[in-house]
Amino acid sequence: MAESYYICLDIGGTKILGAIFNSKKEIVYRLKKKTKADGDSVQNVEDTIISVVSEMLEGFSIDKSQVAAIAAGAPGVIDQDKGIVLESPNLPWKNYDIKTPIEKKFGVPFFIGNDVNVGVLGEYEYGVAKGCKNVVGLFVGTGMGGGLILDGKLFTGHLFKGAEFGHMIVVPDGPRCNCGQRGCLEALSSKQGISDYIRQQAGRGRETSMADAVADGVFKSKLLKKALKAKDPVSVEAVERACYYLAIASGNLVNTFSPEIVVYGGGVIEACGDYFLDSIRKNVDRYCMPSIRKTVRFEKAALGDDSILYGDLAMILAKKK
Repeated sequence: MAESYYICLDIGGTKILGAIFNSKKEIVYRLKKKTKADGDSVQNVEDTIISVVSEMLEGFSIDKSQVAAIAAGAPGVIDQDKGIVLESPNLPWKNYDIKTPIEKKFGVPFFIGNDVNVGVLGEYEYGVAKGCKNVVGLFVGTGMGGGLILDGKLFTGHLFKGAEFGHMIVVPDGPRCNCGQRGCLEALSSKQGISDYIRQQAGRGRETSMADAVADGVFKSKLLKKALKAKDPVSVEAVERACYYLAIASGNLVNTFSPEIVVYGGGVIEACGDYFLDSIRKNVDRYCMPSIRKTVRFEKAALGDDSILYGDLAMILAKKK
């Protein structure tokens, strides 16, 4: 009997990562492609997803009949039961049924969930949170995503809108967030928030090696890593500030859920995780009840860029049970 495979996707605003898993849960093929989320074209993104899957089948020399299922993590509020993207901040999708065209094209089941929810699920099943029953996840990228496992189950809240930890208010009347509120964790501790702070300081005449990197938007994570290694004062200050607010948010989440572990993931943590974790651990005790703090660990994601891909696999295998 021919082996069956699983195709897993991490759909972002700028790129799609794809992986083929074999039946032993090993990644046997990878592909990365730009998303082409230009303007308001829903079709562009759908076409790119289809082309990524098609290219992977061709590149690994398998037929779609050998694929048991396809799954994806994507940004936004997603109805996991129906495969509908209700809204997405970085993609031109609103109340969009992505499930039907993918299943029609490839003739296999397709599952989709919020990217950070799926990433936390990946760490819970296969990564640093394996063996835990209650897990809080904070993924630091251009924005700030959250995920929550309660009693061994992914918690998505009413209408799949839960665990938006990036929009916890940590500074009332603080900087404006893209969501329209002020003082969100995302506005202070994401790439966007850190970039805004560095840009502001450079505008005041302070010297920083990151001035060009943030001039027109957000920095690349590897440049921040380089600046921290060189002890660039403004970059160090910006990250210490971000970690201070991450520690406040983490303490509140620990007091609320009493998880065994808080997992930090995303591109910034992948590049600069040790620096962030050291700073968060240094500050977090002030914001946790001591009795709860004693029973929780603060760790970076073990699967790195693959957290979402492994979460996709977990979604597929859970549906097969």
